[in-house]
Amino acid sequence: MKILFRLVLLAVLVAAGVWLWAVFFPSPEKVIRQRLAEIARLASFSPNENPLAALGGAQKLAGFCSPDLHVKLAVPVNADHTFESRDEIAQADLAARSALGGMLKVEFVDVLVTLAPDKQSAVADLTARIQTGSDLNMQEIKFTLKKVDGQWLVTRAETIRTFS
Repeated sequence: MKILFRLVLLAVLVAAGVWLWAVFFPSPEKVIRQRLAEIARLASFSPNENPLAALGGAQKLAGFCSPDLHVKLAVPVNADHTFESRDEIAQADLAARSALGGMLKVEFVDVLVTLAPDKQSAVADLTARIQTGSDLNMQEIKFTLKKVDGQWLVTRAETIRTFS
């Protein structure tokens, strides 16, 4: 009876240890997925957003990017847009908020993260689900991220052209 109790107690302790390890030391793939979800959340906005909150959100979104940034995204209404700095990202975010006026909901689905062998860079291929009012647009986007001072930052993002 004592042996059974000790084995059950050992199994519970091992399970708790594995769970705690996963919580406090998540895998790089999980961290990158969380980071991308946060980027999508920050890029989204609702109608009548407080201007101060919009400015803070734009600055925080730019903070997810590395200083050597290169972003080339296709916008459905216009042509491609290229951004080469954090400031350009923040300005574009604020401009989109004022131009759209209403709401924008960004969601990243089908995220596939490929980690480099050195675990210091990664590529994330995903589908961006972008909703403005009643319009829904889907785009394939490739993000390249690198680990800088313990943080995963976006260094490149580009729209992948797919067949229609």
